[in-house]
Amino acid sequence: MPPAPDNSSPRHHPDPPDADAVNLPPQPPTRRQFLAGVAVTAAATAAGAAIGGEATAAPAGNRVGWVNRTLSRMTLEEKVGQLFVLYAYGNDATDPAAADRNANRNTYGVETPKQIIEKYAPGGLIYFGWSHNLEQPRQVATLSNGVQRASLSRPGSARTPLLVAIDQEHGVVLRLGPPVTMFPGAMGLGAGRDPDTAYGAAKITGDELRALGISQNYAPVADVNVNPLNPVIGVRSFGSEPDLVAELTAAQVRGFQRGAGVMTATKHFPGHGDTADDSHTGLPVIDHTEAEWEQIDAPPFRAAIQAGTDTIMTAHIVVPSLDPAEDPATLSRPILTGILRERLGYTGVVVTDALTMAGVRTKYGDDRVPVLALKAGADMLLMPPLPDVAFGGVMAALRSGELTEERLDVSLRRVLALKWDRGLVDDPYVNPDKIPQRIGTPEHLAAAQEAADHAVTAVKNDAGLLPLNPAGRSVLATGYHSSLFDSTGGFARELTSRGADVLKQLYGTRPTDAQIAAAVAAANERDLTVVFTHKAWDTTVVDPSGQQQKLVRQLVATGKPIIVVAVRDPYDIAYFTEASTYLAAYAYNAPVMTALAKTITGELSPSGKLPVTVPVAGDPDTVLYPYGHGLSW
Repeated sequence: MPPAPDNSSPRHHPDPPDADAVNLPPQPPTRRQFLAGVAVTAAATAAGAAIGGEATAAPAGNRVGWVNRTLSRMTLEEKVGQLFVLYAYGNDATDPAAADRNANRNTYGVETPKQIIEKYAPGGLIYFGWSHNLEQPRQVATLSNGVQRASLSRPGSARTPLLVAIDQEHGVVLRLGPPVTMFPGAMGLGAGRDPDTAYGAAKITGDELRALGISQNYAPVADVNVNPLNPVIGVRSFGSEPDLVAELTAAQVRGFQRGAGVMTATKHFPGHGDTADDSHTGLPVIDHTEAEWEQIDAPPFRAAIQAGTDTIMTAHIVVPSLDPAEDPATLSRPILTGILRERLGYTGVVVTDALTMAGVRTKYGDDRVPVLALKAGADMLLMPPLPDVAFGGVMAALRSGELTEERLDVSLRRVLALKWDRGLVDDPYVNPDKIPQRIGTPEHLAAAQEAADHAVTAVKNDAGLLPLNPAGRSVLATGYHSSLFDSTGGFARELTSRGADVLKQLYGTRPTDAQIAAAVAAANERDLTVVFTHKAWDTTVVDPSGQQQKLVRQLVATGKPIIVVAVRDPYDIAYFTEASTYLAAYAYNAPVMTALAKTITGELSPSGKLPVTVPVAGDPDTVLYPYGHGLSW
């Protein structure tokens, strides 16, 4: 799914070992050594159903009976609709003005989410900030009830509850912000190394999503990020070691599903962790041999399947060793059926990644992609760029015999059974009045802070600068700033509350020469500078002129005390090794900013360990900081 959260609304949004290190575990080999060493009728009557669980729809009998009855009533067109997950513009299901009628009309030919559901009978709907679905919690819950009511009362026979989905990975990819509880994200959890914390983060997230009527989270990310130049996964992964990723992936599957009753979508099969290309803009090729895939990429998906993941999401990547035809995995029968279904024994739902992405559109037209995905073994088709073209392509394949109704029924049985199993048939609605008691509670916020406290990793402290007493110090906080979370501002407030005099100079990922000069001038007048970096290693897309690296180097050259904090990828340190003090935070939300302030001031002894190997810049075979490295004080 599109990873960058900055496209969403401000409040709710839809991208050499130090000698002081102690007790380092045995080190995995570098990426190249690793590769070289391996020889991979809903029973609810919608209009009159009471909302909130006090009174629910009448029981629907047994699952098999309900699935069979529902299938028997559907027209062929309705069956096709149930295999799609669509998005809809607007914050209300029925109000054309609130529903952004022009945007819906341009995409679907109708004006409101309700009308989209009536026209297409989709099996699911996904929320984003950019589609104006996520303004504030009560509105989200009301929208969820509205789209469920529309699905359960639509004309025709496909009256089934919707799978309402979202990408709430946490860290740098999420759609809902405060007052929903914020966690550090996958790599931060990987630095903490605790499966119980990963489980708890998933359970709390799942509980809060359910309170808003969201029944499926497109998470966790099971990709093993063995490529430091990966532009699309990075901190979305738990780390670079397959066993760690497998353990935390399974923990989160259990937390979401068993703990909170929310469906997961483990992603991105067969593994998106070793690529330097972004499937949103191109078609990445993974050059792992089959044996390498088994050793590196497969373990987290095996663990997720064993943990009972409801859904697995496909990747728009080519893996020639798994499919010599070099079709994207989303469209590859050898990968989705031969490997995922037959070799790994997976029997749950398979959903494609967004069909709007370039990676799945490079070889085939938008009318053919849905057909080929279904033939490959996918069950649900996410976000076709041209819905009428996609639906028409599937219907044409049914008329020609390329697809059969029996094939559709195989997928529909999986999808309908999942709706039953997760309670949507008997209780599809939520009570907006209960939201304050269910999201952002003191207990949830405390758990998030504890997770963030265990994530921060002290990578370098060569000058012995940390910890320090901030009282009476003049501090410059500069570098990367997120308007979504007021990241640098939040950190400044934390230090101010501890007695520091903090000046903020806030930039994005591409500070100008004038801004760099201003920061250097301010640093010369201050006792201490804390500079935040955000994928400073990426001089291709994020920062083409290398301005973040230039900022750090010029600050270091002042000779004043400088603390560098990576608020995204921990790999940044390889590009300005002259910095003597370096912390990895993996994210930039409020709990992480608090944990950083506590770490710098010595209130917290850092316990995070690098969940990836950081190689020397331009030399993936030479380790700069090993997996498991982390200082304490």
